[in-house]
Amino acid sequence: MSGALVGFGLSAGLWLVASGLLRTRRPSVDQRVLPYVRDVHPYVVLPGRSNGVAAAVFGPSLRRAAAAVGEWVGSATSVRSRLDRLGDATTLEEFRVRQALWGALGLGAAVAVAALLWTSQRTAAPILLGMCGFGFVAGVMWCDHRLTDQVKTRERKMEQEFPVVAELLALAVAAGESPVAGLDRILRVCRGSLADELGRVLAEIRTGAPMAAAFDALARRTGVTSISRFAEGLAVALERGTPLVDVLHAQAADVRDSARRELMEAGGRKEVSMMIPVVFLVLPVTVIFAFYPGLVGLHLTSGT
Repeated sequence: MSGALVGFGLSAGLWLVASGLLRTRRPSVDQRVLPYVRDVHPYVVLPGRSNGVAAAVFGPSLRRAAAAVGEWVGSATSVRSRLDRLGDATTLEEFRVRQALWGALGLGAAVAVAALLWTSQRTAAPILLGMCGFGFVAGVMWCDHRLTDQVKTRERKMEQEFPVVAELLALAVAAGESPVAGLDRILRVCRGSLADELGRVLAEIRTGAPMAAAFDALARRTGVTSISRFAEGLAVALERGTPLVDVLHAQAADVRDSARRELMEAGGRKEVSMMIPVVFLVLPVTVIFAFYPGLVGLHLTSGT
């Protein structure tokens, strides 16, 4: 084991020295040009917010690894859409770097397990190589799956917050306030994912965007069907002069009916799984309590 570790360290050091010499002998166009545009290019050192020594040393390697992961995984449009739906300021390149780092962690864990299997059981080399490749792929895919889970969790919270926000906005508009003033009043008292999205809409309106266009952008950006219908209905009501109070009350009632219907459907789907503890736990115990005294009585009667 010690010899394998020494050999691995020596080979890794020689590979780093050789790659460093090749990189310094023939610098790329980016390495020659980017130092002169450091103030205008956001990713001169490292795609992120760190500009230290580690960023300067590992930044080019991380960028190349992120580009390789992006070419291999693909679906850049899907990643951008999910990052936008999450409300995260992370760029696509930063997310690819994160994926590459998670893939490296998965590869490191797989290499450690493969080394233990090689030293203890002499497992075949193709199996160990496949395990290492699976570790890297699992790390990359887990990062992508985690982003999807974060988006689903946020949108579930937005759907739960929507009826209250719609009712408050309807009350504010019915009291004589404009939709913008109503949104401003709601954002003062509400906190959550939907409040953050409405704050983004309010910021777009205050920077000069038309109100209908801002709500249309919210409808395109969100993945929640009820909020998308709410934004589209509000944009149409603003364009055509439809009473907003009726639209908002109808939207809130639709969301509550949809939540009630989804709850009933979930209960119907869980009906079979709810029968498992009844059939395999409660029913056998009931049968034992019912028949065991009679069985004991029969034994006593036969014995006498």
